[in-house]
Parts: sequence; C-alpha cells; structure tokens
Amino acid sequence: MREPSFWWRDPGPAAALLSPFAAVYGAIARARLSRPSTKVAVPVICVGNFTVGGTGKTPAAIAIARMLIDAGERPFCLSRGYGGRLAGPVPVDAASHTARDVGDEALLLARNAPAIVSRDRLAGAKAAIERDASVLVMDDGMQNPSLAKDLTIAVVDGRRGIGNGRVFPAGPLRAPLNPQLDRTDALLVVGNSSGAANVTMSTRNLPVLHGRLAPDAAAVTALKSRKVLAFAGIGDPEKFFETIEEAGIAAPVRRAFPDHHAFTAEEAAALVMQAEHEGLSLLTTEKDHARMTGDPVLAALCTRTRTLPVTLEVGERDELRRLVLTAVRK
Repeated sequence: MREPSFWWRDPGPAAALLSPFAAVYGAIARARLSRPSTKVAVPVICVGNFTVGGTGKTPAAIAIARMLIDAGERPFCLSRGYGGRLAGPVPVDAASHTARDVGDEALLLARNAPAIVSRDRLAGAKAAIERDASVLVMDDGMQNPSLAKDLTIAVVDGRRGIGNGRVFPAGPLRAPLNPQLDRTDALLVVGNSSGAANVTMSTRNLPVLHGRLAPDAAAVTALKSRKVLAFAGIGDPEKFFETIEEAGIAAPVRRAFPDHHAFTAEEAAALVMQAEHEGLSLLTTEKDHARMTGDPVLAALCTRTRTLPVTLEVGERDELRRLVLTAVRK
C-alpha cells in the first residue's frame, strides 16, 4: 500500500474524516506502550522511529552494531523479519536465507553482525543471549514494550519529519507523539533537517544527532559514466533518488514502489525491457536487491541490476559513541 500524500502535509479533509479511527488506534497504541517490559541479562539498544515508513533505521542499526564491534562488544541485531515467513527465533544466515525467509532488513543486518529474526522480541533476545551476545541492537521495536530498553534512539527523516502530526490512519504516527517521546533518549535526524522542526521543538532537551546516507564511493565512480533507471520499493523512495542525484548520477527514469514491495514477473520484465530500450543501467537499493535475490522469477532483473550501497555517517559520532557505550557499560 502506498502512503497517502496527505500524511506528509497539513491535515486536510481526509485526515479529519479519519480522525475517529485515529483516536481509537492511538488509544490502543498508548495503552500498549504502558505495558510492563522484561529486563534481560544484557543491554538493549533500540533503533526505532515515530512514524510508519522509512527513515534510515536499518543503516543506523548497522552503524551502531559496527561501533560496538569496534569497542570489543559482541552485538546481536534483533529483527522482526518483516516480510519473511519464519516466525523465529532463528539465526539469520545471509548466505542461505532469502528475504522470503527472514525479510530484507534482516539480511542486510546479518551481513554486518550476527542477527536473530523473531516476531517475539523477548524470545529473540533470549536466543541471542544463549549465543553469547553481549549487547542487543533492535532494528525497530520502539512501540513494542515486551523488551526493556537501555537506550532508545528515534530516527527521524529530515525532510518529512512527523508529517501532519496525526496518528495512523489520519497521519503517519505509529502512536501519539508524547508517549513516544517519553520513551526516547535521543533523536537521530537523517538528511536535511528542515522537515524535522516539528519534532525537535518538542524534544524536552533530548540529544539531537544528525546523519546522512553516504553512498559507496567506488559504486558512484562506476555509475557516473552511465545513465540509470533507478527503482526502489522502500519506505521513502525519494530518499534514494535524492542520494543518487546528490552523488551526481544521472537518473532520467525513476520508478517508486510501495515499501517492501514484492516485484512481480511482469514488473521485472517491464523494468528490464525499458532499460534495454532506452539504453539505461538498472539501479536499486541494497534492500530491494536483497528482496529479489534467490527468487527465480526475478533472476533476470536481479542479475542486471546494480546497487548503490550506503552507510550512515553521523556528524556527532563521538556523542553517539558516548551514548551507546554509556548505555552498554553502566
């Protein structure tokens, strides 16, 4: 399902019409947030967001996991495995599992640190601890109270912020903002921060960090000599297209699909044919490519498509490291 455009601008008639449903949803979400949490034997760092859709949570979780590895810790990443068929807990094997098994995000996490997929977050935490995890990094799960967190970092898209500020389905918020802020220790604004003003004005002096998605230099160099057909089925495809543009890669054709989109054979064939007809190279995100890998129906698209790897660079890296290691070692 595509996100309604009114989520990301001033509330209008559609948001007003959906307000009664949003009130019910918000009340349920607020009550869920207040449920008791279970403390486990190792520290838990949660990387989440206030809204539905993409903000850069997975790159942030990967950056934190790498930071912990550099500090001598043994982090395990926890993922719900959205889009995968396995309920878990199951250790992710990036070489043998596919996105249909564990979801695309878990595959990206497992390429950087040990990862566990589990719809039951507490069970996933216990499975990681049994495998010698010294710290857990949750990719998403801010609104899931089952597991007690030692540090919660909310990732905010700099361009879109919290949109119209309404709760789903009248807006993009997963729960009322104030109860979410009550459970947040720091904000990480990814990209241009102009759209995040409606969050940072209400942060109660929370630390605010700033990050950018930096594309792999070698990949950019290889792509600058050609024009591309860029396509993405992520929470915010425009973020991907902006990264391409800022890198100086010419993308005359851009195709946006819904988040976690399962490409059909017809869509794959159409992308390949258009690229060949217009003399373009196919380019997508690592997450989309992970979702296509291992699917025989998408084999032709997968082999013809390049990816643009990105890493999250945080301006206040020392402050982030201090927050993370303080939470781990206190």
